[in-house]
Amino acid sequence: MRGRLYVLVLLAASLAACVSPASEKPVVGRISALAPIQHPADNPTSPAKVALGAQLFMDKRLSGSGNNNCQSCHYRELGWTDANVLSKRDNGDLNTRHTPSLYNVGHQSIWYWDGRAATMEAQTLAAWRNQMSVDPAVAAARINAVPAYASQFQAVYGAPASPDTIVKSLTAYLRTKNSENAPWDRYEMGDVNAVSKDAVEGWTLFAGKGGCTACHAPPFYGNSTFFNIGLEHGKEKPDVGRFNVTKNEADRGAFKTPSLRSVALGAPYFHDGQTATLKEAVRYMASGGKPDPNRSPVLQPRNLSEAEIDKIVAFLSSLTSTEPWVAAKVP
Repeated sequence: MRGRLYVLVLLAASLAACVSPASEKPVVGRISALAPIQHPADNPTSPAKVALGAQLFMDKRLSGSGNNNCQSCHYRELGWTDANVLSKRDNGDLNTRHTPSLYNVGHQSIWYWDGRAATMEAQTLAAWRNQMSVDPAVAAARINAVPAYASQFQAVYGAPASPDTIVKSLTAYLRTKNSENAPWDRYEMGDVNAVSKDAVEGWTLFAGKGGCTACHAPPFYGNSTFFNIGLEHGKEKPDVGRFNVTKNEADRGAFKTPSLRSVALGAPYFHDGQTATLKEAVRYMASGGKPDPNRSPVLQPRNLSEAEIDKIVAFLSSLTSTEPWVAAKVP
């Protein structure tokens, strides 16, 4: 953990060094281009597979009750999350953590807030079974009973729908949920009018005085490492986070660092969903967090003024993309 922190601090320093004053033009293609998604060998993508996944994403037959679909917790207009502190499962039980965004989920290397899923397919299957309160085999039988689905699965997989092929279709679709053509990306490619002066000054603070790039470095503005930022301190029943997976005391209270792309759409914030606004979230991080014994040393008071916090919020808002999306029609 200490070694990873050292590397992150060095990265933050190098990013801060390349920040230009707001009056200068951006360096074309400087740091924000996302690398192509690497699809697993056992689940190569195809347009037909993605189209099938898009339909399944909207299909309530995948839930135990028949009343919910994937969009019940992941809305495009809300940054592919929802506006609830904690959402409900199909059976009515309340989740223990806030719904994570699906934006750029294919760029991640580990999944869930505590990182318990090593592949996106494993995460999708677990979420389907638990969040939808259903036996995937039962749901697959429902899908096979729909002629339009049966023909598509035969065309894509040469076999009827199964839990495995449904998961592969869903993940192929989810890997297309990318936020990468935001105003800030256009600014970095040379469009000086794409963002406000406050956003540019906010980036300078984000990468410099705020120390934010230690954990939220471009182009993803997040990473797959885990940090304790003190949010569980003082709770009657604290969520131990990554510790549940590793059983390493150093990971107690640590959670995965989320991407900040399109973060302005995704209130409320953090793994517990207890922070209502983006400004409150930035203010909390700039304060250094609560004094938890396991709090990451990278979290320090940054002495940011309210005006500086507003500028960081302006920068984060410039990471919001506006790619078109139309809900697929369910057979």
